[in-house]
Amino acid sequence: MKILKTILAVTLLFLCISVNAQTSSLKGTIVSEGIPLSSVSVTLQNTGIAGKTDTVGNYTFERMKPGSYKVLVTAVGFRRLVKATTITEGQNQLDFDLSNLQNDLDEVVITGTLKEVKRLESPVPVEVYTAAYFKKNPTPNIFEALQNVNGVRPQLNCNICNTGDIHINGLEGPYTMILIDGMPIVSSLSTVYGLSGIPNSLVEQMEIVKGPASSLYGSEAVGGLINIITKKPQNAPLISADLFSTTYGEYNADLGLKFNIGKKVTATTGINYFKYGSPVDHNHDNFTDVTLQDRISVFQKWNIERKSKRVFTLGARYLYEDRWGGEMQWNKSYRGGDQVYGESIYTSRWELIGNYQLPVEEKLFLAFSYNDHSQDSRYGTTSYVAEQKIGFTQMTWDKKLGSHDLLVGAALRYTFYDDNTLATAVHNQGIARNTWLPGIFVQDEITLADRHKFLAGFRYDYNSVHGHIFTPRFAYKWSLNDNNILRLNAGTGFRVVNIFTEDHAALTGARTVEIPNELKPEKTYNVNLNYLKKIYTDNGTFLGIESSAFYTYFNNRIIGDFDTDPNKIIYDNLNGYAVSKGLSANFDLTFKNGLKVIAGATYQDVATYENGSKMQQILTEKFSGNWAISYKLKPLKLAIDYTGNIYSRMRLPLLSKLDPRKEFSPVWSIQNIQFTYSGFNKFELYGGIKNLLNWTPNKGNPFIIARANDPFDKNVQLDQNGQVMVTNNNPYGLTFDPSYVYGPNQRIRGFFGVRYTIK
Repeated sequence: MKILKTILAVTLLFLCISVNAQTSSLKGTIVSEGIPLSSVSVTLQNTGIAGKTDTVGNYTFERMKPGSYKVLVTAVGFRRLVKATTITEGQNQLDFDLSNLQNDLDEVVITGTLKEVKRLESPVPVEVYTAAYFKKNPTPNIFEALQNVNGVRPQLNCNICNTGDIHINGLEGPYTMILIDGMPIVSSLSTVYGLSGIPNSLVEQMEIVKGPASSLYGSEAVGGLINIITKKPQNAPLISADLFSTTYGEYNADLGLKFNIGKKVTATTGINYFKYGSPVDHNHDNFTDVTLQDRISVFQKWNIERKSKRVFTLGARYLYEDRWGGEMQWNKSYRGGDQVYGESIYTSRWELIGNYQLPVEEKLFLAFSYNDHSQDSRYGTTSYVAEQKIGFTQMTWDKKLGSHDLLVGAALRYTFYDDNTLATAVHNQGIARNTWLPGIFVQDEITLADRHKFLAGFRYDYNSVHGHIFTPRFAYKWSLNDNNILRLNAGTGFRVVNIFTEDHAALTGARTVEIPNELKPEKTYNVNLNYLKKIYTDNGTFLGIESSAFYTYFNNRIIGDFDTDPNKIIYDNLNGYAVSKGLSANFDLTFKNGLKVIAGATYQDVATYENGSKMQQILTEKFSGNWAISYKLKPLKLAIDYTGNIYSRMRLPLLSKLDPRKEFSPVWSIQNIQFTYSGFNKFELYGGIKNLLNWTPNKGNPFIIARANDPFDKNVQLDQNGQVMVTNNNPYGLTFDPSYVYGPNQRIRGFFGVRYTIK
């Protein structure tokens, strides 16, 4: 009997060992763009088995039975991915690459409601663009990068100095508010300069809200918001560098560093340097085709660790730029003189921003910013010397009470502006050197049901020049299901105008500025209907469609009248009204094989209505589109990006009925291609061609700059009424004017760059 028990025991022992030997395991690594992803959820469907990746992107499941499984991977910021696999005896390996599965719909956004929320949960539609998106067409500054965003167009306002602004849904630059980390520190005086010097290496993402947001952000947030969010120091790489140059002789360098100061302070430094110093004149008018620039910007951000993970961040930036354009023989000895024409701009700017969470139980935040912008410019013999200082502070209280999510705040904005023009010399035109703008606002986001949210907001401001201003808004979000979301937004906006900080044409000296009446603040009424749909297929294809219909009505709109008198720009409140309306759609299509298509299209009608007649807004297209098509050849570690945009005709500023230049631009398009090789450790090489079609705005026109041969109008004759006379020397009756511009003047060119990153 004992022998039998011994035999049975030994047999059972061997069976246990055999069964244990047949136990299987599943391991793998999850990466994106070659970078391991931590805290990714990995689930074996229909088994109840789940886990997460560690800090280096690895996951492990032990003691599994052999068989067929479906493995689900989900991560914040990425679309879900399911892979079928068969597990055999022993160890099994299953890796995941999420490089082509980035999903901006899951990004956390703050711009629409002033608080962190997943984009899908926000009642206000917010478009999100990551740093990776802008790498598909590398540019030396954010101003140029925005050409890849649907419904957003960087508009050049001068053929010579390349001063510009940002148009959103056809509305001109002064209607767009630019924020950095939520702070309104880029003002109308400095839109192009404020966007030109932000190191791209420190940009985490860009959030865009189209339509009035004055109920949260105050004046200037009429056409929309662009919020540039910089990297948190704790998430930034230790070292990053991005260097590239073009065959035009442009050189751009971005450098990022992260370091610790003691145990509780993490800091990041970003340095951007751009240099273009090779004058070219391909259209043979003796003027530089592209503005020459020498720019440096230094950005510093600190994150201070506090108890209970309370927020305390500080940021500072300094920018200096020297840019000029003009006759090819110009140098600085001619600055401000009447011998050789040039437009020379010196810009010096510094900024400070901060956000501090008060050490109390409630969620109270104190945000603040300050900037000082100095500009010393010469437009031929016209001098423009200006200084602007803006101080801003805001206290917000974030509180949840049952189904109510409240945000209450108080803000104070102080603006000092002074220049050497009519704007500050004459004070009866509503333009003051010192302006105070205190305001209070309240916002309540109410969860009506599981799939229904309603947001109501109201803001009151008191402008020290124009008095009381009220700006209400509301938003409604209906999640029909997980893949279909409908949003309705409506509200009002206001803008207090300082034309000399906004309109380059008023400064060139080519026309006389006339302001016949006191300028009143503009008011707008806006409604926006947004629909989002997500489509997933069984073969791994994803399609996201987001469409919007928008309508904005303007009272007291201020427009520069170029048409009544070709020698003047007349600024006045419109004796009528203006309307901006249209449709837009964004498409995000990802195939299982790695092909990714991002595309957008916008149709808009922007016009003024006065004395029973309709006039299309100048320099505004009816239709625009953009695309980014990307594909990765994984075996070759090579990525291909084909990007571009297209614009329909727009009305252009002619000087007289005899002006031989075209009244409307042609349909035009800028297209680019880029190849990126990532086969090196920590290095990435990229290169390609910009403006593949070799398009420039001078094609089809006898000239672009009017009277380029006589930039000081020395040979222009005027009649007794001050009107330009037609002479043998001036057969079209024109004066010198560089404002006939609607697109970049750079021809086809190659580029090459290298990126280096240490995590």
